[in-house]
Amino acid sequence: MTTIKYGSNSVTKMAVITHRFLCLVLLFGGQAFATDLPRVEVSNVRRVFHNGEHNAFTDLIRFHDKFYLTFRSCPDGHMVHSTASIIVLVSEDMNQWQQAHRFRVALRDTRDPHFLIFNDKLFVYTSTWYCGETTISLKEYDMNKNLGYAAWTSNGAQWHSPILLEGTFGHYIWRAGSFGARAYLCARRNIDFEVAPYDEQTGTAALILESDDGLIWRKRAVFHETGGNETAFLFEPSGNIIAIGRDVGNGAEVLRAPPPYTKWNRYGLGRRVGGPLLARWGKHLVVGGRKSLDRRNPKTSMYWLVDNQLHEFAELPSGGDTSYPGFIALSPTQAIMSWYSSHEKNADGKRMTAIYVADLTTDL
Repeated sequence: MTTIKYGSNSVTKMAVITHRFLCLVLLFGGQAFATDLPRVEVSNVRRVFHNGEHNAFTDLIRFHDKFYLTFRSCPDGHMVHSTASIIVLVSEDMNQWQQAHRFRVALRDTRDPHFLIFNDKLFVYTSTWYCGETTISLKEYDMNKNLGYAAWTSNGAQWHSPILLEGTFGHYIWRAGSFGARAYLCARRNIDFEVAPYDEQTGTAALILESDDGLIWRKRAVFHETGGNETAFLFEPSGNIIAIGRDVGNGAEVLRAPPPYTKWNRYGLGRRVGGPLLARWGKHLVVGGRKSLDRRNPKTSMYWLVDNQLHEFAELPSGGDTSYPGFIALSPTQAIMSWYSSHEKNADGKRMTAIYVADLTTDL
């Protein structure tokens, strides 16, 4: 039995969140081989934000000894609405959170915010869909009208936003990273900026944009010429990139490339990973995202990435509309993660989409 605490409430779950791994099974020609994996304990699960709106797409970061959590909040739901806004919360202890900043972009849906520390500034990047005064239907979605915006601060108190990102028109920007003196963004766009009805478009490309100041962007390399999707990426000390691409073809995949990132090695993961996360925890790589093996019971799950394969170490309390985790490695043995989910109901018995945080501890 595991007791999960949400603020002052506690809920007992039959499913044990703590996964103790003594071995993992890899099947090669019918034979099983055992490999030791670290034990991970998930504790102090808490709902940290709910305002009656649809709250989703999280990210976490530590900046100047404080912890920042960002996500999208929208009174009209998951899809594209000009009423959406980006919220940034701040905490000193990871338990008590307060709003540090909130912004909207007129006539645009803001979504999928991600953090980046670059040039000693904390950036929050968001992609925005143009939708005008009213909600638009799915058939009216036009990626060519996407545009990146940012908020940034040098001290956590004074914020500059919303700031249009030059070079991002027609691009759906996503996760960010840095290496050396440059910042990088994952971005998707219509192949050749194709102009066609949404259901007749031939697909998207996923690429890397780079910047010298975090505000003006240019194309650097391409993850996928076709079939591009959300991609989480990290730089190795050598400058090599390792990435997790969401649902490329029949499932997610691992991508690896040395500079100049023109030739990629690709490894299928054999499963979908919605809203993928890729992070380092000590000597290990962590992947997180939505697990929906049967597409009927989605969960937010966390994995070790070992030899281009995923090995689950935790399934978080989650369900329905869920995923997009954030992660901070506090030490080689401690971490904190965030995610959103609609598995709980409010006082009126209706599903609510809220933001959650949990502590992770490993015995490494």
